[in-house]
Amino acid sequence: MFSFDFNSFRFFGWMCGLVALTAGYSHALSQSFQPARISELYGDSTDQLLKAAMTSRHGFNRLAEMCDTFGPRFTGSENLERAIDWALEEMQVDGFSNVRGEEVVVPRWVRGNESLTLMNPRQKSCPMLGLGGSVGTGPEGITAEVLIVDSFEDLKTKADQAKGKIVLFNAPFVEYGQTVVFRVRGATEAAKVGAVASLVRSVGPFSMQTPHTGMMAYEDKSVPEIPHAAITVEDSLLFERMQSMGESVRVHLQMDAQNLEPGLSRNTIAEIPGTENPEEIVLVSGHMDSWDVGQGAMDDGGGCLAMWEAARLILKSGLRPRRTIRVVLWTNEENGMAGVRSYRDGHEKELENHVLAIESDAGTFRPYGFSFTGSEQAMPYLESIGKLLKPLEADRLKWGAAASDIMRLVPDGVPVMGLDVDRTRYFWYHHTDADTMDKLDLDEFNRCVAASAVMMWVVADMPVRLPR
Repeated sequence: MFSFDFNSFRFFGWMCGLVALTAGYSHALSQSFQPARISELYGDSTDQLLKAAMTSRHGFNRLAEMCDTFGPRFTGSENLERAIDWALEEMQVDGFSNVRGEEVVVPRWVRGNESLTLMNPRQKSCPMLGLGGSVGTGPEGITAEVLIVDSFEDLKTKADQAKGKIVLFNAPFVEYGQTVVFRVRGATEAAKVGAVASLVRSVGPFSMQTPHTGMMAYEDKSVPEIPHAAITVEDSLLFERMQSMGESVRVHLQMDAQNLEPGLSRNTIAEIPGTENPEEIVLVSGHMDSWDVGQGAMDDGGGCLAMWEAARLILKSGLRPRRTIRVVLWTNEENGMAGVRSYRDGHEKELENHVLAIESDAGTFRPYGFSFTGSEQAMPYLESIGKLLKPLEADRLKWGAAASDIMRLVPDGVPVMGLDVDRTRYFWYHHTDADTMDKLDLDEFNRCVAASAVMMWVVADMPVRLPR
């Protein structure tokens, strides 16, 4: 039987009033919150995260464990899938929520056995790496004279000399985005003038007989698909000197490369759920896959573990953001971008609530700050967060994010941010056998973790959503 309890009713009314007052205060706070208050509001938690990051070996040791245990993690390989299984298990141990692997259909390219031998004017075995997506030579290989050019324009002027030859694009490294075109388009341009195969001087400023692999593409179906491989800077210059002395440079190229039917891989995902606006997401990421050489320690094992470790430290510190922090370790960045494309399609309805996407994919060297692509209205907030990173000397914020995966989310309106680091040595080791754990430094790695932890924490917890 119902009985009226005045005291209970009065208490209920008081609670309702408190809830309304709190909601009103929160709304007022969010409406009046100014970027200048970030330092005041987040100074203590920043100090906590910086100290935790700079005094820990946990993330660096975990990176070494991944690199040393699984080695290179190429798309379609058992190494990659075992590394993903390991990461999912470790994320559960860390205490993340909603840990899962989301399936992705990925391309599969297999290198197979390969070799390049100088036959004339003397015999020499030359280090080389086939380029991702290239066809093979067939079991007999290809023996032909080398035609050396330094640009596509130079190839056009020598087009009448190219038929039946192997074209070598001996272009000096200027800047990655400018020089990599010879790796990407070289085979098609060489085939147009009748070449039977093509080689490219490795895309990097420094070499110790370390060829640099990477993705290539056949652009025109009307043009024959010919084998395409990278050779070392040293051998490219050697061939050039031989030719300048009037010698005929002749080589034998053998490549078993083939493209197989697509397979399945996974994006690796874990979350710290938001306490007030869990539907709003701050995505933090790196790519789990690497090329099939070296250990993928720098590209992009370090980026993966820096973002993962930054989120783990927030979790361990007991800090709980208003918005959800979602860690995503992409699959298939190196030879297809299938991971981010699949994520975009599968989370299409969520993208309007992606507050910011952050990525580390330039090595975990000394951080300078972040690069950003988004609205001008967001900049004052990000600049204020950057001021919290002055103790790390990582407070620089510049326009134009350099982040390969998350740039695919920009057309959907997602603001994106890349961790900006000292890349002086990055292309020394990029896509080579030299991308190994010993190239990374604990202090530099921890600085990347610290900067990333503060940025993701404050953006996820600010009383206002980062403006789009």
